[in-house]
Amino acid sequence: MPASLSSAPRSKSVTSCPRRCRPTAIRLLASSGVHGLTHRAVEKEADLPPGTASNYFRSREALLVAAAERIAELHHADTDRATERPATLVDLLTESLLTAATTLRDRYLAIFELQLEAARRPALAAALAGLRDTASQLTAGHHDKLGLAIPREKIPALIALYGGALFTLVTAPPGSVSRDVVQGVVQVMVYGSAGVPLPPAVPRG
Repeated sequence: MPASLSSAPRSKSVTSCPRRCRPTAIRLLASSGVHGLTHRAVEKEADLPPGTASNYFRSREALLVAAAERIAELHHADTDRATERPATLVDLLTESLLTAATTLRDRYLAIFELQLEAARRPALAAALAGLRDTASQLTAGHHDKLGLAIPREKIPALIALYGGALFTLVTAPPGSVSRDVVQGVVQVMVYGSAGVPLPPAVPRG
């Protein structure tokens, strides 16, 4: 490749596209669904020149995959930070689900849009499958790090239960999810996976 081409600096708009396009894509997925996520919509929302997004993400599917990968990065980073603090598994999952259903609701609405679309897009489905495999490995590592009592062979079932609870809570009407509700769901998940009885309910005064 000629040196004049290989060393040519990319425009500021193009080089900043991943940083600006991926969070914009996530917001659009949450607010407008998969059909509302286009290169032009991303450019308009992110205040980028026409053609910037398509120059970096060559197809619409590439844009969808990029959004999915960014959501996974954010989720794993949040989980890594959470496991640095001493906590029981019930407390850890309660905080994770409560935050997902409230503060970070748009992020998880976006991933559900992507999961449904993946049924019609093999490349997106493959990307999401790879992200799920990574999530399983990271979850097992977190369990080992925290010394949790859930047997390793039960971790896939716990992940499936977490996913179901996540969908139910995130798609509930905004403002309807409380910590008590989430904690009750998590206790059933965790104690059921561990094969031990639920702790007695604490009476409220």
